Amino acid sequence: MIETLGAEAACTRLIFQFAAANDAGRWEDAAALFVEDGLFARPTAPDQPVVGRTAILAAFQARPPRLTRHLVSNVIVTTESETEAHAHSLIQLYLEGENGQAKPPLIGEFHDRLVFVTAGWRFRERRGALIFRP
Repeated sequence: MIETLGAEAACTRLIFQFAAANDAGRWEDAAALFVEDGLFARPTAPDQPVVGRTAILAAFQARPPRLTRHLVSNVIVTTESETEAHAHSLIQLYLEGENGQAKPPLIGEFHDRLVFVTAGWRFRERRGALIFRP
C-alpha cells in the first residue's frame, strides 16, 4: 500500500513537473521527463505524435516564444505494477495573445503511460486532446 501511494505521488509530481518546465521554457527539462523512445502528442495536435526524446526536444525548441500557464487538475494515477502506471489529468492552458492580452483558455486532457526507470518515473506516452475550444 505504501509503495503504491509513493508511486502515485511520484507520477503526479512528474505531471506537475512537465507543466512547470513547459511554462518556464525549460525544454531540456521537459524532454528529459520522457524515456528515450517516448511519445508525446500535444492536445492541439493529437494526431501528430512526436516520438523519441530528441525529437520531442526539437519540437519544443521549434516553437515560437510565448507566455503560457498550464493549470493541471483532477490527476488520477493508477499503478499497474511496481514499474508501470497510467494517468489521466485535465489541463487548462492560458496563452498570452497580442498586446499582452490573454487569449481564452483551452481545456484539454492528458492520458499518460508511465514507467519506472533508473532515473525514476518517466513518460512512455503522453497523449493530449482538447475538450473545449474557445
